[in-house]
Amino acid sequence: MHPNPAFRQEPRDRNLAFVRARGFGILSVNGPDGPLAAHIPFLLNDDASFADLHLARSNPIARADLPAPALLAVSGPDAYISPDWYGPHQDVPDQVPTWNYVAVHLRGTLEPLPEDALRPHVDALSAEHETRIADKRPWTSAKMTEGAMPRMMRMILPFRFHVSSVDGTWKLNQSKTPEIRARAATALSQGDAAAQAIAALIRDLP
Repeated sequence: MHPNPAFRQEPRDRNLAFVRARGFGILSVNGPDGPLAAHIPFLLNDDASFADLHLARSNPIARADLPAPALLAVSGPDAYISPDWYGPHQDVPDQVPTWNYVAVHLRGTLEPLPEDALRPHVDALSAEHETRIADKRPWTSAKMTEGAMPRMMRMILPFRFHVSSVDGTWKLNQSKTPEIRARAATALSQGDAAAQAIAALIRDLP
């Protein structure tokens, strides 16, 4: 997490809302030969005390010595910021390039779950994301040929990540004046989807 307090003012509820909406992150634990990492979907429970997830049986994390301390890093939009966007050099001298981004880190403990927890988890995970798709009847595992789902689930295992702390960074040029931020947002709004998302977040700053 960025150490500047200006970028770490968002309340816990907003950080968790962002994590819940993303539902995808990088899970990391310490392995015998160094850090292990996996890109995983997850489902945060109602009070954000834990997140359920699954891993391939062959994933090194699934074979790690668990329970163990773990980190779940959830990234949002990010964009390069050119110093030229701040204004003429005579008005805003000696600036350097930077990167704006949103990221939330959850720290806690990862533990395996009984294998009978896998089917409810997989069904809940797909239901969560199917309901976000407009103009479509949600997909369910009931649409699969009998026996196909259990056969496929043999390749994965269920886990639970118990959340002990939540840290968020929303680096959006808060250290600049509102006028300078507005210039950067205008330039970003001409960029790709991630740049436009950062521009919108900058404009939402108080």
